[in-house]
Amino acid sequence: MSDAAAVQALAIRSGDRVRTHAEAQERAARIAAALREYGVSPGDRVTTMLRNDIAFIETHVGAGLAGAIPVPGNWHWRGDDLRHLLTDSGSKVAFVHSDLLGAVEAVAPDGMRVVEVEVPPEIAAAYGLTAERAAPSKRYPTLEEVIAGHPPIAEPAESQLIGMIYTSGTTGSPKGILRERSTAEKTLEMAGIILTHFGLAPGMRTLIPAPLYHSAPYGHWSVAIAGGCDLTIMPRFDPEELLRTVEANRIEHMQVVPTMFVRLLKLPEEVRKRYDISSLRSVVHAAAPCPPDVKSAMIDWWGPIILEYYGGTETGVVTACDSTQWLAHPGTVGTAIPGADVRILGADDAPLGTGEVGEIYLKPPSSWPDFTYLGADQKRRDMERDGYLSVGDMGYLDEDGFLFLTDRRNHMVISGGVNLYPAEIENCLIGMDGVRDVAIFGIPDEEFGEVLACHLVADAGITEDAVREYVRSHLAGYKVPKVVVFEEELPREDSGKLFKRKLREPYWREAGRSI
Repeated sequence: MSDAAAVQALAIRSGDRVRTHAEAQERAARIAAALREYGVSPGDRVTTMLRNDIAFIETHVGAGLAGAIPVPGNWHWRGDDLRHLLTDSGSKVAFVHSDLLGAVEAVAPDGMRVVEVEVPPEIAAAYGLTAERAAPSKRYPTLEEVIAGHPPIAEPAESQLIGMIYTSGTTGSPKGILRERSTAEKTLEMAGIILTHFGLAPGMRTLIPAPLYHSAPYGHWSVAIAGGCDLTIMPRFDPEELLRTVEANRIEHMQVVPTMFVRLLKLPEEVRKRYDISSLRSVVHAAAPCPPDVKSAMIDWWGPIILEYYGGTETGVVTACDSTQWLAHPGTVGTAIPGADVRILGADDAPLGTGEVGEIYLKPPSSWPDFTYLGADQKRRDMERDGYLSVGDMGYLDEDGFLFLTDRRNHMVISGGVNLYPAEIENCLIGMDGVRDVAIFGIPDEEFGEVLACHLVADAGITEDAVREYVRSHLAGYKVPKVVVFEEELPREDSGKLFKRKLREPYWREAGRSI
């Protein structure tokens, strides 16, 4: 195949649907023309409430071509969170899957235009949507009608802003991250950094099993399209379906989160061996700490092709490591990439020494565009120390400069004057046979101030005493949870982030205090 033919063959795939890059780009240009007609001006916001659909990419690229700022909405949100997203962003237009219209209509601000996006069959199947729920409402123009009714935009915007991603709101109201405009040179440099540390190269067949609205997958699809990659989107993560997709599409690369590793490892051995995944060349993970036992097991299974990076939505990639480096420093999230730096500061903002746990401050490469929180400039200033930014994580550097995470700052538990890091206990318990998910957090106690609670999802037959004994046999006695509660499931985002505040709040509300 010639180079030109290879470029023409590049596509975005979802279920049985295939759309070439050229076709998707033309559709995006038509969407941009429609947005201009709707009165969307450069800098205006355009929201999507879409699951993992090719239309997600087309509408975001189209918004950029119109000079607007695309806002990827978390389609799980309802009520106050969704109202906040739509009003805080000031969105002029929202593209919404048919079955999500009711949630949007309940909180939509006056004057916001809605474009309905029909639910494709693979999404309806993945979420068990009935034909009635997935059917078009006929109350709004559909995306296909909009595309058919407009020619490609004649004069696309010269400078296209990065999407304004809202943080997950795990500790409060979601915050919109508004980035400065970037030069073409810096954009290319930033894309090169992401390609390198994602283990991605032009022409590779890459897979996204995580929600497109989340920061890491958003960067993944953006760079995959710009970098000339063949992209497959999973409508919803399922461990066996992921293996089947890798085999069927000869996937070479993908980005995952640690909870996906956990669920893959829970598959029976015969299922794991059923699929040929030898096409995989690199797998990158981020978004949440990965228990060392889990990552070690994945490297044993898939080989030393697993990459990891660390950074926040605000900072982008700051540290990275490959499998060889990780095996030499188990548990690390890597060293600072070229042009970036890491500092560990104590409570008095003084630098800490090797191995001392403190707050992690990150300095991203200069090509990463600066940002502020929409309507919260002071919050942006508060997180900076001499050009270094904190995203709220605690950790330490070893003697070789490798960074290790211990926990979130606001997750640390002080029990009887002792600092306890829930992530350590979670990493321990996830290795217990029959434990499928776990959350450790602090709850009020009259004697110690706080004690540890454990909420977990586990197979039948596992008892509270067995959980405590497992922790006691692996960690110090004071790290054994006082309270153990079994749940059907834990409140997680599709991205793997855990909403611990939903678990903590009832305990603290009953005690009449928050700490």
